[in-house]
Amino acid sequence: MDQTQHMIDDLGRKAKSSSAALRLTSCDTINRTLNQIASALKEQADRIIEVNMKDLEAAKEKKLSEALLDRLTLNIDRIDNIAKACEDIAKLPDPVGHVLWENERPNGLKIQRVSVPIGVLGMIYESRPNVTVDAAALCLKSRNAVILRGGSESLYSSLAFHEIIQETLDQNNISKDVVSMISTPDREAVGALLRAHRYVDVMIPRGGKGLIERVQSEARMPVFSHLDGICHVYIHESAREDIAIEVPLNAKMRRTGICGAMETLLIDQNLNPDIARKSLETLLDAGCDIVGDKMAQRLDPRICEASTNDWETEYLTNKLSCAVVNGVDEAIQHINTFGSHHTDSILCEDGNIATKFMNEVDSAITMHNTSTQFADGGEFGLGAEIGIATGKMHARGPVGLEQLCTYKYKVLGSGQTRPT
Repeated sequence: MDQTQHMIDDLGRKAKSSSAALRLTSCDTINRTLNQIASALKEQADRIIEVNMKDLEAAKEKKLSEALLDRLTLNIDRIDNIAKACEDIAKLPDPVGHVLWENERPNGLKIQRVSVPIGVLGMIYESRPNVTVDAAALCLKSRNAVILRGGSESLYSSLAFHEIIQETLDQNNISKDVVSMISTPDREAVGALLRAHRYVDVMIPRGGKGLIERVQSEARMPVFSHLDGICHVYIHESAREDIAIEVPLNAKMRRTGICGAMETLLIDQNLNPDIARKSLETLLDAGCDIVGDKMAQRLDPRICEASTNDWETEYLTNKLSCAVVNGVDEAIQHINTFGSHHTDSILCEDGNIATKFMNEVDSAITMHNTSTQFADGGEFGLGAEIGIATGKMHARGPVGLEQLCTYKYKVLGSGQTRPT
């Protein structure tokens, strides 16, 4: 066995062993720990930002994209939000030990389906140091041990967060092994973690298409996939003018580098042309580059021609594609053909059309009259998220506390035997 695999397997053994004790840790202890992590983050914010500058300087030397730099950047507001996520998770109900379903059989047997932790999670992520804290907090509350592997771009920042978490775990007599981090930037460590199926129950990747494809291809354990965020906003002919103008602007330009940012705008051909032009004009004036089909180009001379590849591109910058569609059926077809099953929104005042869109668009999250940038576990009231799962097995959409639990059956009898 090579040295890297031996290191990962050692982390896995310790995580698996510590997860047994974590399952028995009281919710009060977990909540106290989460609140103390939040306090420590606020108290050490200046040091975290100083460490983060090392990652940012290295990333700029590597000429990483603006989207990646934005994801990597930490400031006081962002650290406060990370701390608040810990506090919010502490306030949520305990997800473990709930009776999800029960049935009493004619023979007197009582059958219960009860929520339990999954066990040990592997988390691989890129350029997102906040995931270190979000993942640790969610795993602690759901009583799962976790092995974290952050991207090399965010290594210093992630290690600073991990150090605070480890110190707080120790203060609360919780094994440090329940939140471990792979400290080497060696890419072979990723492969070793994906092979550690004897210890890791589920793998959760969060990053670019290359990372996701590698994890799906090499993982020896189940994967909660977080794929591209090719998100759409469709403006129906019944849309209110203010919503048609303000929501697409927010969906695209609030933060262009997040997975919930709109990448394609669909405009109904029967929408009032003045509203259509104003919506596009607002985006263009805000600095958004737009490529579109022939009909979209006629709405504003600044719109360049879209290529076939544009409809399935996640730009993660101030650029979007725009198409004019013939009604809601064509909008749904476009989204289901070119989208990534992440988040898609319809802007309209016709309730029947909204229901049709939300039922027939095959995405993890469908929305009505709101910005796709709300595709976030915190905004859903989940405290935080470990990612947006675009698959259909077990977890779909924001992966929060409930999605980090599985279940077991408990059968309660009074001496019953099964007849021959």
